[in-house]
Order: sequence, then C-alpha cells, then structure tokens
Amino acid sequence: MSHLGYMEKLLDGVEVEWKELNTLTKVLRGKRLVKSQLSDNEEFPVYHGGLQPLGYYNSSNRPADTVMIINVGASAGTVGYSSTEFWSSDGCFCIEHSKLLNNKYLYYVLIGYQHLLRSKVRLAGIPTLDSIIVERLQIPIPPLNVQAEIVRILDTFTELTAELTAELTARQQQYAYYREQLLTSFNDDKTEIKTLKDIVIMKAGQHISASKISANKSTSHIYPCFGGNGIRGFVDEKSHDGSYLLIGRQGALCGNVHRMSGEFYATEHAVVVTAKDGINIDWAFHKLTLMNLNQYASKSAQPGLAVGKLAGLKVSVPSLDEQKRIAAILDKFEAITASLTEGLPREIELRQQQYEYYRDLLLSFPKPEVVTHD
Repeated sequence: MSHLGYMEKLLDGVEVEWKELNTLTKVLRGKRLVKSQLSDNEEFPVYHGGLQPLGYYNSSNRPADTVMIINVGASAGTVGYSSTEFWSSDGCFCIEHSKLLNNKYLYYVLIGYQHLLRSKVRLAGIPTLDSIIVERLQIPIPPLNVQAEIVRILDTFTELTAELTAELTARQQQYAYYREQLLTSFNDDKTEIKTLKDIVIMKAGQHISASKISANKSTSHIYPCFGGNGIRGFVDEKSHDGSYLLIGRQGALCGNVHRMSGEFYATEHAVVVTAKDGINIDWAFHKLTLMNLNQYASKSAQPGLAVGKLAGLKVSVPSLDEQKRIAAILDKFEAITASLTEGLPREIELRQQQYEYYRDLLLSFPKPEVVTHD
C-alpha cells in the first residue's frame, strides 16, 4: 500500500495548515508542591523535572489526556503524555486542550520536536527551557478525523512495543529464577564443592599502549581489544585465540563476565579465564555471572578485582554432562532476553525503528518556509 496515497485519500484534498502552537492553545505552567505535601498513598501523580512521578497528591490540576513538556533539570525538553489526571508542578509545562487538536496527535508531533527542544535548553545554573520556545513551535493541523487515524496507527506500534517490553521483563525474571535454580540446586550425585582455581585458570591480560588501539576496525587493526569495560577498540596483534571468559578487572563494569571466541587481545584490565578439563566453558560463564563478582572488588576510588581473591571462592560443580545440559537451557534464555541480534531485544529495536519511520511518514506534511524561531 502506498502510504502517501493513503494519507492523500484521508485528507481528501484538504490542505494542511501549519500554525504556531500559541495561536492554537496555551502553554500552562504548573504549581510547585513541597515534599511534605506528597505521599505514596494519594491518588494523583505529581510531575516536576521528569516523566517519573515525584510523588502523589490528593488533588489534580491537569485533566487526563494532557501533553506535558519537562522544563527544568536534566530532562528539560522531554515530551510526555498522561492518560490520567495529575498534578503539574512548576517544572512541567502542560498544553491546554484545544478543539482543533487531538491531544495524543499533538504528543506525537511534539515528540518530533524533542531534539530541538533539548537543544534550546539554557544550561547556565539549573537547565531550563523557556515557554516561548514551545509556544512558537509550528504544528500541522489536518482535520480531526485524520489526526485520530494517525493516533490509531502510531498507538498500535507503541502498544506492540509495550507488550514486547513487558514480555521481555517477564522472560528476564524467568531467566533469573531458572539460573538460580539450575546453578545452585543439583540432583546430580557427582556434584562436588571446589574452588575456582580447581576448575579454571585465571590470568590477567597484557599491557598495550593506548596509542596502538584504533577506535575502528581496519585492514591493519583487525583484532578486538578487550579492557575492563568491554571492547576498547582494535589492534594489529592478538594475545589469545580460542574460547575464553573475560572478567572486567577494573572500571565501571568491574566483575562483569563476557564470552569471547576467536582471536582477540586482552589488556591487563581484564582477567582471562580458561576452563580446565571436565569444565564446560558456557556453564562456567553462567556460574560466574550468578556469583556477582563485583562484590569482591576493592572499595577504593578505582575498584579492582584481585585474581588471587577470586581463586579461593568455592563453587558447586556438577558432572560435565549436567554442566552441558544446564548451559544449553540458560543459553536459550539468554538469547531471548539479552541478544541484540535475535530474541526480544532485537524485536523491540525493530518495532521502535518501525514506529519512528511511520511517525515521520505520517507527520510529513508540507512545511512552511519558517518552522521555528530562535
């Protein structure tokens, strides 16, 4: 189906006008509440400097079906929408209802302006968005029935994404439950208690000069270089070739466990783990991940993991066949809940891209020469 043809049919020859928002409605400033007035037991959410409620209040000052724009703080310029009544504090602009606008349609239009709004935030002191920036935004005004149809289509995409996100959350909880059960409760009479040094070999990686690391892969720099926080870039030499586990030894992701296969370089900020005989490397990955190794990091300004400290940690080790069975089950869960190339995360990304494509397409009415004012 031609989507442009579909919109032309919907418009039925009607020309779409663009008007400044302040000629259509008002940008309303909220009223501040002090923290002592808020309670988790009240009915109405209070929005101030973000789209997460600051708390709850016993009355509302904005009706349901209202568009909001955060105007102060780190989230200034962010566009939101509430399907229920709420209290707007002075850190949250709201758009007064207008007979010319479907409010959900207006929300989708303003989402397209979000990058512009954020770029207009004054950063001196507390980040602030001035109301005049919002008031001067140019809004396309198709007939209300066309606005409603655009909302119907875009709502379908957002609802699908929400359903997939809820499904992902449920699968992540299921994965965490089964990982805990499979890695801590055994019916295998061959299960033994061993230390990590009994089942794996752990060695710190090798130093390499930062000048030898390229941000991008090239014909000369083909080997991924792993540091304490993941892949740092690419280098022209390798330190390892095969299947290993890498543990972040320093940095923000200290204690995180990664699987690496093939040729790569591991810096001194990573612990390289090799499975000993009788140990399945994929089972070891899930086991070490469950152990939350970050808790064993030093508490200094630059947290770090000592290989010697990890070596003495005790683990329950089932038979090799049982390890393989457990790893196969958990690998399937991980593919569903964490993979960026398959599973739910990939599906959510695709649906989001599809939503953004259709949002831009459905709202691509011919624009006037001047859309915004500085």
